[in-house]
Amino acid sequence: MTPTRVITLLSILTTALGFAQEPVAEEQLDEVIVTSSRIELPFSKNSRSINIITSETIKASAATNVADLLQQVAGVDIRRRGTAGMQADLYIRGGSFDQTLLLIDGIKVDDAQTGHHTMNMALPLEVIERIEIISGPAARVFGQNAFTGAINIVTKKHTDTKVSLATQIGSFGTLNGEVNAGADLEDSNHLVHVSRNTSEGYRHNTDYDNQNYFIKSTFNKNQLPIHLLAAFSERKFGANGFYSTPSATEQYEETQTSLIGFSTKIKSNDWIIKPQIYWRRNQDMYVFLRNDPSVYRNLHITNKIGAEVNASYTSNLGITGFGVDAAKVYLSSNNLGDRDRLMTTLFLEHQFKFFNDKFDVTPGVAMTYFSDFKFHAFPGVDLGYEINEHFKLYGNMGYTYRIPTYTDLYYSDPTTLGSENLDPEEAIAEEIGLKFKTTNFNASIAFFNRDSENLIDYVKNNEEDLWQATNIRELNTKGIDIYANYNFKIGEYTQGLNATYTYLDDEIKDLDLDFSRYSINSLKHHFVTRFTSQFFKNLSHSIIYKYAERTAGESYSVVDASINYTFKSLEFSCIANNIFNTEYTETNLVPMPKGNLLFGVKYNFK
Repeated sequence: MTPTRVITLLSILTTALGFAQEPVAEEQLDEVIVTSSRIELPFSKNSRSINIITSETIKASAATNVADLLQQVAGVDIRRRGTAGMQADLYIRGGSFDQTLLLIDGIKVDDAQTGHHTMNMALPLEVIERIEIISGPAARVFGQNAFTGAINIVTKKHTDTKVSLATQIGSFGTLNGEVNAGADLEDSNHLVHVSRNTSEGYRHNTDYDNQNYFIKSTFNKNQLPIHLLAAFSERKFGANGFYSTPSATEQYEETQTSLIGFSTKIKSNDWIIKPQIYWRRNQDMYVFLRNDPSVYRNLHITNKIGAEVNASYTSNLGITGFGVDAAKVYLSSNNLGDRDRLMTTLFLEHQFKFFNDKFDVTPGVAMTYFSDFKFHAFPGVDLGYEINEHFKLYGNMGYTYRIPTYTDLYYSDPTTLGSENLDPEEAIAEEIGLKFKTTNFNASIAFFNRDSENLIDYVKNNEEDLWQATNIRELNTKGIDIYANYNFKIGEYTQGLNATYTYLDDEIKDLDLDFSRYSINSLKHHFVTRFTSQFFKNLSHSIIYKYAERTAGESYSVVDASINYTFKSLEFSCIANNIFNTEYTETNLVPMPKGNLLFGVKYNFK
């Protein structure tokens, strides 16, 4: 089915069903404080490309996990292997999965072994308040790994005293169950989530068993609140063709990922100080033959222990933000060896305002010491000008980087060899954009360019040689991001229309080598639109259309839909994915499932 026919049918369905969501009002969104920065600013005052997925959008997304949810934002390329986000890689603006940073409540949860494990820590949607997507160079704000952008998952802080039970059943023998409990006490607040998701798989050896445990507590909330965050996720899944070649049908993987962190926020006159400590652990066990692990088995255990203090000071000269982040990483692996690394980063930025506060300039720098890569400094600057109450012009420029993973440095198999002599990948990126907002409509457009060097490629001179990791690639990436959201009312209910589009153009500099593994398969054209509506008190529905065309030439269109009905304390839902049975792959020639359904029921105890 061609995209034109899909759009035509989508228009008919939209007319018939309406448009499903209760989007957050623009005034409310403007008041959201973007927490992924030392200088706290309302969403509308920021001079960067930031997209916020609100809790209302999450409810209307027809998604059951973070990986599927992020696919609904153009410019965010989630390449899934299988269903339910069991294994998915995260890309922003054409960068690799090693070049995008994931944070949870500001805690960096990157994995030194490989970026393949970034999404292991993606939390259940039920505990997420919002998601902040920062596109573009972010090294001066977050440090290493924020090469092309960063995503900050903000968890819920406040909850009424209640308990809810939910279950879902659907295609491929899918069976999900979860329990959520919240308690708002006199001087503390607690949120607990437990869930288990299982499936027989949509094809041979794609079954999975996923367990999630989450606790968010706030103590001493009436004076100096202390926040506790603890999360654990275990995934066991068949990995038919996920890695190696598509013919490797018997692969299997198990991961265990945990995070525990403590944080607080101190306000005193013109000062804001935010300290936090955390520990992230990831364990990955991979076997090439599920029923015979002795043939080939890898076991990696990564621990990261860190502490960070961020602060800002407001004076007559503007707002100064600064911070220090120190972390120690330990790796134990039967393939990569026993490794450790100390990382220390100093951050400094200052926001100046001129012309009656209409023009803001925020220069900053991140200076990092790695015990195995020494010192690196990466400056940048953000600019913004409020033309009037509706238009804001902004731009930014900065150096960005990422250090090699332990897989890049030390991985070895019969055909591939890492290199201990790799240098960090580096880039300089520029962006200019325009934002427009009214009460019911907001939109933005951004043009960006990134010149990267020292990119890691696996190359060889002769066919019989091993593939060798080398800093040899140069790449220019440029493109455009467009975002628009329109809210309107029919009767007493809010309807919404959201559309995002990203265009990418990658130019790889040629090498004088016969053999190279480096390939670009970015989303050259990526368009997503979401229609949401509600015409009756207890009934809402949504339709999501996604069109993707990759650099290599393949393209596909996927349509998802959902409907939700509330009756007293009961909530009923039906989610339909890929309703037109599109045949497509997202990575490694792994075929994605055709049309499938998921039915759910949730009971809320009052």
